Amino acid sequence: MVSQVTCLADGLEFGHKLQANSVCPLHSSSKEEGALHATTFLVNNRVRAGSNSTKSQKPFFQTLKSLTRSGKLEEAVQLIESLPPNLRNTETYSIVLHACISHKSLEHGRRLYLELLAKDQHSQRLLKEATLKSKLITLFSVCGYLEEARSIFENTFNSETVHESVWVAMAIAYSRNGCLKEALLLYTDMLWHHVKPGNFAFSLALKACADLNEIDIGRGVHAQVIKSYEEPDQVVNNALLALYAECGCFNEVLQLFGKLPKRNVVSWNSLIASLIKQNQVFEALNLFRRMQREKMGFSWVTLTSILAVCARLTALHFGKEIHAQIVKSCIRADILLLNSLMDMYVKCGVVDCGRMLFNRMRNKDLTTWNTMLTGYAINGCMDEAMGLFNEMVSSGTRPDDVTFVALLSGCSHGGLTETGQAYFRKMEMDFGISPTLEHYACLVDILGRAGKLEEALEVVRNMPMKPGGSIWGSLLNSCRLHGEVSLGEVIAKRLFEIEPNNAGNYVILSNIYAKAGMWDSVNMVREMMQRRGIKKEVGCSWVKVKNKVETFVAGGGTEFRKSVQYKKMWFELAEAMETHGYVPDTSVVLHDIDEAMKSIWVCGHSERLATMYALINSGAGMPIRIAKNLRVCADCHSWIKVVSQVTGRTVVLRDTTRFHHFKDGECSCKDYW
Repeated sequence: MVSQVTCLADGLEFGHKLQANSVCPLHSSSKEEGALHATTFLVNNRVRAGSNSTKSQKPFFQTLKSLTRSGKLEEAVQLIESLPPNLRNTETYSIVLHACISHKSLEHGRRLYLELLAKDQHSQRLLKEATLKSKLITLFSVCGYLEEARSIFENTFNSETVHESVWVAMAIAYSRNGCLKEALLLYTDMLWHHVKPGNFAFSLALKACADLNEIDIGRGVHAQVIKSYEEPDQVVNNALLALYAECGCFNEVLQLFGKLPKRNVVSWNSLIASLIKQNQVFEALNLFRRMQREKMGFSWVTLTSILAVCARLTALHFGKEIHAQIVKSCIRADILLLNSLMDMYVKCGVVDCGRMLFNRMRNKDLTTWNTMLTGYAINGCMDEAMGLFNEMVSSGTRPDDVTFVALLSGCSHGGLTETGQAYFRKMEMDFGISPTLEHYACLVDILGRAGKLEEALEVVRNMPMKPGGSIWGSLLNSCRLHGEVSLGEVIAKRLFEIEPNNAGNYVILSNIYAKAGMWDSVNMVREMMQRRGIKKEVGCSWVKVKNKVETFVAGGGTEFRKSVQYKKMWFELAEAMETHGYVPDTSVVLHDIDEAMKSIWVCGHSERLATMYALINSGAGMPIRIAKNLRVCADCHSWIKVVSQVTGRTVVLRDTTRFHHFKDGECSCKDYW
């Protein structure tokens, strides 16, 4: 019999080696069935022999674990169903229920649950144990049966006390199925029942508060953590960091981070996320560098966050470094990270690299297609965008509202009026996607930019929802482009009611008046802004040179402009550009001053300063990449075109709406933007 137990522990064809003095049902059609019958036979023999020791049960548990590890849940459940009462215990059911959860096997888990309900009092006592309750709740919740999980939880109250683990299991079930409020309410209900929360409960409640942006409740949970008899573990500390980061409480994040006894990658990720939320993107990059210096390592979440920063700053060099780290990693990048990497390339103006990555991705989701499509659209590659859209539909990937926003905005900035209208019709007719305000704003912009203001107004009158600021703002910008003063005044008045604090609307109206030479009206708008405490956003541009990102503001860079290198480069450029017929367009200056002063003001625009800095401090032939927080002005656009022709340098400028690729005196936008 000892040899039989050894074979059973090994779990390898022990049914064929079993030699018993009595009849043994081993003549089955498969090795698995033979193993099952052999196990049952041995168990029954042990029971008859009166051996209930832990040693005698060990081979059985090893077999059960072997079956569950190999995914043979049917055999495992059959084995439990054939067990005598003395071997049916918490550990037995836990082993199989854990496997059912891992495989999301509701069928086998439900069989065990029903068996526990139907068996003797011993089984029903097992069902009241916290471990099995928790596992059953988890099983039903991971399989999407929240009501059944809730039913099991509520049956718990028949006993005198409910263990914290059961409360936590039910709260996790709510959270897993998107019922965050219910999860938080359950936590408060647990406190009402005088159950002391531990670290599991704290971390769950804090996560729910973060997801719901409930900072006040989160602070209350934080107070309970401090008062708790149990020291907060790493998970709770990270949940606190995530709470304050999500709710924008940057000072609290810094304080917590500084006091943490131990920091892991999740802790650093929370601080990086907080910095990004506070718009401190340069600090986020520096923190990532610090992580690397301290040999903390990183997770895919870390890299996904930093790639978004690189995309925002057009920091291509940093983005390429992260790409290299991904390639060197022994773990295959997930689709979220690859989508972020592709997004970084296209938003740094390197569309070809984005497309190469797109082509090499084994799996593509809807975000993958939309990211590449948006990349083509914002870089002015509408032929490629339309080709990719056709490829997307042919592949069986169904477009969504984001897909059509990319196509429509690309048509708007590319002057593809008829194509844009066709896509708008196709969206609902062919794909059943109802247009949103954003889609209508794109259509209005398409018509308005083309000078079809009456048609644009007709769309606004007939759209099924009330037009918002984006719709009227698009119309106001079209009035600026086509010098429609009276219509612009009417629309601006409407915008001042809808968005009284949006400085951009006041600036566009000033532009309309300035273009018409109505300086009294320009002053009137400026005085209105002063009375209402509205300040125009300062133009800001940044450029990366020699591993450092330099930032310039309009009218700033005084020391740089006084430098010998700047003056030398400026005069050389001025002479060369004059031979190419460049004349400053001073109409972009919204002040009633003489032409000489207007020319000086234009020279201080941030994108021009950034271009000059890159020309001086980077090698000949190197592309220049600039990002700007506002729309590029018309004169700077003309100036950079000539700079690209005179110097032979490619300049890639990203403003608030799109990319401008300047090369050999031409721009990818074809002067339509």
